[in-house]
Amino acid sequence: MEMRTRCGVAAALVLSMPLMQVSAAPLAPESRPHHEGTTPLVVGHRGASGYVPEHTLASYFIAIQQGADYVEPDLVSTKDGVLITRHENEIGGTTDVGEKPEFASRRTTKSIDGSDITGWFTEDFTLAEIKTLRARERIPENRPANTRFDGQFEIPTLDEVLALILSENAQRAEAARKQGLPRPKPIGVYIETKHPTYFDSVGLSLEEPLVRALNRHGYTGKRANVILQSFEVSNLKDLNRMTRVPLAQLLDTSGQPYDFTVKKDPRTYRDLTTPAGLREIASYADGIGAHKNLIIPRTSEGTLGQPTTLVADAHANGLVVHGWTFRAENPFLPTNLREGVDPAAHGDVLTEMRLFLETGMDGFFTDHPDLGATARDVFVNP
Repeated sequence: MEMRTRCGVAAALVLSMPLMQVSAAPLAPESRPHHEGTTPLVVGHRGASGYVPEHTLASYFIAIQQGADYVEPDLVSTKDGVLITRHENEIGGTTDVGEKPEFASRRTTKSIDGSDITGWFTEDFTLAEIKTLRARERIPENRPANTRFDGQFEIPTLDEVLALILSENAQRAEAARKQGLPRPKPIGVYIETKHPTYFDSVGLSLEEPLVRALNRHGYTGKRANVILQSFEVSNLKDLNRMTRVPLAQLLDTSGQPYDFTVKKDPRTYRDLTTPAGLREIASYADGIGAHKNLIIPRTSEGTLGQPTTLVADAHANGLVVHGWTFRAENPFLPTNLREGVDPAAHGDVLTEMRLFLETGMDGFFTDHPDLGATARDVFVNP
């Protein structure tokens, strides 16, 4: 398959690149501890988006090869109701749609979750039209090397992502069987529904096609290797009634869930981090995906401060805690862990990851799954 070949070529290029010096080499996949009990999960955020354009099959494939336990696709809908993987429904910054004269008239301004945004929107394109587009790097100022892949990869559907993961799991299981090794724990998928209230308002509900896709691919029950997440609350409560797979409430440092805004509910994300808020989350979800500043805030100088009680409070309510997002480039790091001033240079993200792991969080999202696996492995087996 052409796309699988391109995934392999991209993986070979990325995996052969010298990236940065680390304190210990990653353990071989077969010796890496399974993420059961308290062993933290490494989630490939939008795949391996530190190395290739995000939300592409190549990005997910590389994340798996680099040791991610889960890969994370964000879901939006096409005009004909097909779920595809993009960080936002506005795709001017992550595809070459702006270079397509046949789509010039589709550029428009819409109100998305209360903000006016101008660009091209997935819900105005059929899947066939989306498949004529190609992905491009979203933050080239921080990841100039990724731009060499611009124009190479299609925009995947959810079905294609799930098929890729299941194929990789089958190949790993078969390889282990031939070597007389225990069956490896399958790679999971950590799915975010984007702007569910907005998509409901335009008649393109995300939940029903998502649950159908999960059922079609065998992701059912609490032990399924899938987690569904959202920054909104109502759609997670709906999903809790529609499926038994694990759910996670995403929490930001400011603002409120957009469905709260629509319902004129005054509560904020900060309110949801209180013991009362966490108790409510535990009534419909299994965990939280917390902005890392909710776990360890930054000081006024931009360094890491003292950990909050969020992890302990969540655990007291039976919730797992997954922190987001760990990135190696300087601008995303605490000031004392940066290396120089180059916005594309990598700083000491391994130390940042270790400090967060010491809080007891149960996993974390990272754009650099290889570094995440290294930090986790060294933490678990010092």
